[in-house]
Amino acid sequence: MQRRGPAPDVDSAPDEQQRWRALVVCLVAGAMTLLDVSIVNVALPAIREGLGAGPSAISWVVAGYALAFGVLLVPAGRLGDARSRRGVFVAGVVLFTVSSALCGAAQDPVWLAVARVLQGLGGGLISPQVSGFIQTMFRGAERGRAFGLFGATVGVSTAIGPLLGGVLVNAGGPDLGWRLVFYVNVPVGVVLVLLALRFLPRGSSGQRQSLDPVGVVLFTTSMLLLLWPVVQGEQGTPLSRRPWWLTGVALGLLVLFWWWERHWTARGRETLVDLSLLRVRSFMNGLGLGTFYFAGFTALFIVLTLYLQEGLGYTALEAGLTQLPFAVGSAVSAFGAGRLVSRYGRRLVVIGLVAVLAGLLAVDLMTPRLEGMEGLKLAPALLLAGLGGGLVISPNVTLSLEEVDVARAGAGGGLLQTAQRVGSAIGVAVVLAIFFDAATASGGDLAEALSVSLRTTIGLVLVALLLALLDLRRRVGSD
Repeated sequence: MQRRGPAPDVDSAPDEQQRWRALVVCLVAGAMTLLDVSIVNVALPAIREGLGAGPSAISWVVAGYALAFGVLLVPAGRLGDARSRRGVFVAGVVLFTVSSALCGAAQDPVWLAVARVLQGLGGGLISPQVSGFIQTMFRGAERGRAFGLFGATVGVSTAIGPLLGGVLVNAGGPDLGWRLVFYVNVPVGVVLVLLALRFLPRGSSGQRQSLDPVGVVLFTTSMLLLLWPVVQGEQGTPLSRRPWWLTGVALGLLVLFWWWERHWTARGRETLVDLSLLRVRSFMNGLGLGTFYFAGFTALFIVLTLYLQEGLGYTALEAGLTQLPFAVGSAVSAFGAGRLVSRYGRRLVVIGLVAVLAGLLAVDLMTPRLEGMEGLKLAPALLLAGLGGGLVISPNVTLSLEEVDVARAGAGGGLLQTAQRVGSAIGVAVVLAIFFDAATASGGDLAEALSVSLRTTIGLVLVALLLALLDLRRRVGSD
């Protein structure tokens, strides 16, 4: 049996007021890292002009962050479990803040790309600690409410990124605007470090655990190779021209990683990923559901922004405002879902996915009839999809982690977020390629391209719904 030892971050029961203050610190940090996934997209034209960056360099401004963020989630979660969750969190915020300042001060494309990789590493250190803190600080219905706020943060941050980016780019103008997108993180990061040192629980010292360095190398390399083909292509790169053979190598390394984890466990050492998680049905169903949902959820905003700006002539700010109803709906329902998940369980997720599908279908039906500022007619459909999305993200995290030992909360949360990031990257690559292929085939008809790509996102969300129904059936059968 695997020797675990006391967990260093099973927190020493901070009082109620302290817990909620600590949660606010975690959510602000999580929002900061998630915003930088989408906020940069609307600033790319200004970056291209300001630094004279070519398409390849611009693609790495996005890809460098996504790669570094995605590959570090599980190792960072394990580091927080095995050592000090607060220490890893603070280190991540410091790295994210410094690298944000470096991004804003960039004088050439290579400088900016390297700083974005460092920024992604900071984000990868922070994110798994957020779910780890929630898992260890809260119990029962309180945990559901805390994850509800976390889900609202995820949904709002992803959806509101283009709007905030548009505001900053417009406010700063062509020279300063894109730099403000990065500089805005600096004062937030400084305040977060001070608040984290004051409010985040230290955790008990406990017995030091193995960090499984071989497992870290194998897992990180496999994630890097898995993500590489889907993030390295420039916008519009056909799927057939990407190095998909690396996916086979990645899968081979994952098999080797599984063998190593079993070997390391047999020697009585702590592993990067607790293989017993793979036998927890609720965790594995939630893992798959989150992967497919985020593949469709994230891609939606990319293709919709492209259509609104290039098809209807919207500015970055106008495109962001059009998507605001989704953010509002997601925030409202995610907060309520945190209070309802303990009562309705997986049924809540099923209802949410059905609402998301209904909203996406409505957008698909309305797209050919939109002209100019009539894009605002999408607001009711996007509000419905947002209300549904808020019922998916936080309840799925709560239900997926409910049977996971709190001593493995960071690693389990990191694995969930890794699946979400991989799903997002693959979904964006596939849906974007379909969008551009459809635009070419239809002679530049972006409404048709949006419709075709929307049907792909609908298919991805349908898979998530199927997994939710299977998990619901299992839970009902075991009652």
